[in-house]
Amino acid sequence: MVHHSGSIQSFKQQKGMHTSISEILKEKSLKPSRRSLPCLAQSQTHPLNLNHFLSVPLSPEPKPEAQGLSQSISTSCSLLPPQTAEDGNDQYVEESEVTTCETKVEESIPLKKPSTRVKLQARNDSVQGKNSAGLFFRDGKKRVDYILVYKKSSPQVEKRCTFEKNLRAEGLMLEKEPSLTNNDIMFVKVHAPWDTLCKYAEQMNIRMPFRKKSYFTDWKSKTLGSRFHLRCRQIKSWLPRNPMKLDKEALPDLEETDCYTAPFSRARMHHFTINNRESFFSNSTRSRIIHHVLQRTKYEEGKSKMGINRLLGNNTYEAAFPPHEGGYKSRHPIKTHGAQNHRHLLYERWARWGMWYKYQPLDLIRRYFGEKIGLYFAWLGWYTGMLIPAALVGVFVFLYGLFTMDSSQVSKEICEANTTIMCPMCEDTCQPWTLSDSCVYAKVTHLFDNGGTVFFAIFMAIWATVFLEFWKRRRAELTYDWDLIDWEEEEEELRPQFEAKYSRVERVNPISGKPEPFQPFSDKLSRLLVSVSGIFFMISLVLTAVFAVVVFRLIAMEKFASFNWYFVKKNWQFATSGTGVCINFMIIMSLNVVYEKVAYLLTNLEHPRTESEWENSFSLKMFLFQFVNLNSSTFYIAFFLGRFAGRPGKYNKLFNRWRLEECHPSGCLIDLCLQMGVIMFFKQIWNNFMELGYPLLQNWWSRRKMKKGGGGGPNVENKAQLPQWDKDWNLQPMNAHGLVDEYLEMVLQFGFTTIFVAAFPLAPLLALLNNIIEIRLDAYKFVTQWRRPMPARATDIGIWHGILEGIGVLAVITNAFVIAITSDYIPRFVYAFKYGPCVDKGHHHKNECLRGYMNSSLSVFEMNGTKSVMIGYCRYRDYRAPPWSSVPYEFTLQFWHVLAARLAFIIVFEHLVYGIKSFIAYLIPDMPKGLCDRMRREKYLMQETMYETELNHLQKERKKKGRRYHHEWP
Repeated sequence: MVHHSGSIQSFKQQKGMHTSISEILKEKSLKPSRRSLPCLAQSQTHPLNLNHFLSVPLSPEPKPEAQGLSQSISTSCSLLPPQTAEDGNDQYVEESEVTTCETKVEESIPLKKPSTRVKLQARNDSVQGKNSAGLFFRDGKKRVDYILVYKKSSPQVEKRCTFEKNLRAEGLMLEKEPSLTNNDIMFVKVHAPWDTLCKYAEQMNIRMPFRKKSYFTDWKSKTLGSRFHLRCRQIKSWLPRNPMKLDKEALPDLEETDCYTAPFSRARMHHFTINNRESFFSNSTRSRIIHHVLQRTKYEEGKSKMGINRLLGNNTYEAAFPPHEGGYKSRHPIKTHGAQNHRHLLYERWARWGMWYKYQPLDLIRRYFGEKIGLYFAWLGWYTGMLIPAALVGVFVFLYGLFTMDSSQVSKEICEANTTIMCPMCEDTCQPWTLSDSCVYAKVTHLFDNGGTVFFAIFMAIWATVFLEFWKRRRAELTYDWDLIDWEEEEEELRPQFEAKYSRVERVNPISGKPEPFQPFSDKLSRLLVSVSGIFFMISLVLTAVFAVVVFRLIAMEKFASFNWYFVKKNWQFATSGTGVCINFMIIMSLNVVYEKVAYLLTNLEHPRTESEWENSFSLKMFLFQFVNLNSSTFYIAFFLGRFAGRPGKYNKLFNRWRLEECHPSGCLIDLCLQMGVIMFFKQIWNNFMELGYPLLQNWWSRRKMKKGGGGGPNVENKAQLPQWDKDWNLQPMNAHGLVDEYLEMVLQFGFTTIFVAAFPLAPLLALLNNIIEIRLDAYKFVTQWRRPMPARATDIGIWHGILEGIGVLAVITNAFVIAITSDYIPRFVYAFKYGPCVDKGHHHKNECLRGYMNSSLSVFEMNGTKSVMIGYCRYRDYRAPPWSSVPYEFTLQFWHVLAARLAFIIVFEHLVYGIKSFIAYLIPDMPKGLCDRMRREKYLMQETMYETELNHLQKERKKKGRRYHHEWP
């Protein structure tokens, strides 16, 4: 391997740099797209200290001689590739690397026997963090791109040695360092040299900047620089500065030079702008390339014996992660001294709690964590911003119910009904009670069940559509800016597990024309059937748990009604609902642990073809499990509680033992509100604790053990003395499922916010407050508490967008049923226009039209033959004929009128809202018109640029060879 250095002219001497006309015609044409990757070579906006940190140190230690290295190589390690004098300087091999091939020589790390004094000093500087916080090899020049961690006591020495030998054969450089906090831990630093980066960047079709974008800016200024736009910008400059916007001076890295990008090609390297090899490939790109190599490197003979994931699974390695770019805190203020590194900049301008009201630096997030995580935070920020109007309208609806609570005619009639005797609501232990006892329930119900409920339900259905449609536009802009327009078609790769499983069966890919492993349809169908069966089994388990909670409520109802404490006995219904909700919440959180393991097992059983297919399959299973788990009890309370209880004298009983629950005279909506409020509140608290509190406790415990030397290493009082790889090792790894848990939490919250919003108008407000905390909590967790995840790319939020659209459709149906069946809006409406005092007198005040409503909604039951012989009649909630009629206890005509009105409302509401949603979706295009125009114009400019570049290159080549050339295009 030849170590390349120098200017770009040195590339012309490499193989493949001389391109003839015939070769160009045979080459795969470049399909350039607009920039997303910054033109780092032309960006001079970094602060001085940040540039110094991300580039070569000012005073690197001298590099050890190749001879000293070769002499330190043990002859017992036959697995190392032979080195030549030509590549001796490039392949940086340390004694600690060599001794890994010997089982019992792990402890002989050359701290006591350094080969040279220079090497010892470089090693001490690196270990103590003096050499750019330990982000380079001991020579102070090679950047640490990836970290592998293993235990010296691990018996998998042969696999590890073979794996590392194959990594070196692929062009990677390795160097080992012992942990300062644990004598059993060894770190393998991985560096990708320039040739290796170029080779795999070409294989992976990574787009790199090759020409600075200059045409479009001039064209835009000429066409749009009218007086009107100048006047608008002038007026905008007079207005107060938006406090939520980030200061550009505080984020100098966001002022990047836009560049055209194209898939990297070594044969056309002269196209690309390579002013600095160290910064041409960003840190996230280097980590992505190394991860690609790690995933496809073998550690044993056999097609399935490959990949770092399998080595992590069999404990050959303990962890594999890219390192953070240094510490996230500094002793000096960022305003005066600037940012030390990107991590420090992200913490100061994004992850700190004091930045809760600021917009997110999405470009910086994407550069540090990758496009996939950047899209998640972009979606989360967009969702949080869209919750603001929903929360405001929900608060207005709630305040309307609060201000009209005392003037509500229904509440007045319930609170003044001191003489209305109600039938007992449970067997044996319950006694007749007066209607006025439920005065508080009636007033609380009016807060959520009033005239604004229907309006708010329609508003939230439209809001869900507007949110998703405008997110499509926002996503299109981000994918355009981040150069992700055609990424999925070109760069989607097979999972190593899929390749190993189906390597014997191959077929030609119809797109690429190359043979690849193929999963037969029969095998895929059988695995899918097993997976679907497992899903239905888990859903049936959820329904069984809900049924158990229902039985508990029936038993608790009788127990609380006969409780010795007067307060509990008087409020036995509230006590029953409260304990039932709490037990249901504990069951929900307990079953979530089981669901995650089952979903992981079923997804691996299916053997998805690509990583995106695996993630989509796993995400769908997790959503189905947790959605049913979270909402099944809510659906029971909303649509089944009190619907099948029967009537006095003929109650329905479960197992002929327990009488089914009834609703209050004011309705069951208060039970639904209690269910939603408790689950939503406590679930958000629990999720926030598990996301941040649990990693904080784990990291605190790790630091405590480190200070006491619990890992067998020396006591380390000052954490700043540790190199970066040791600090990152003591952090918690990112969830094994990636962003699935993050998306799942927000999507379930979106369902709670929209599906039953007619019963709980404050749900958007709770979601907004939670998400404001969630953004900074996730940011703090990613920057400070987690190891740096592997920067991955993605074009959208995956299957979650389809799930959100499905929730939006389901929300229309559920809200229609909640208004029509669960609430008393339709019965009040029918009474006001059919049976109330306003029927013959024309239009009057709303409360006047509802006078007498409670009396008409209560039926009469004769209590002769029961325990309460002293009372002749009692009332119950239903539309049935009195006992003295010709058909006692049969449904009245008003019951059928109310039922017809409910069904009619459901049909009208669904068709109206679906029509509005479809019309809005039609009006809002998925991609802004301005973005379409920019893409079309830049495509034209790209073709012109490619033509000029190729023509100039051909002319130079012909002139160099002494041939005549013409101004022509081959």
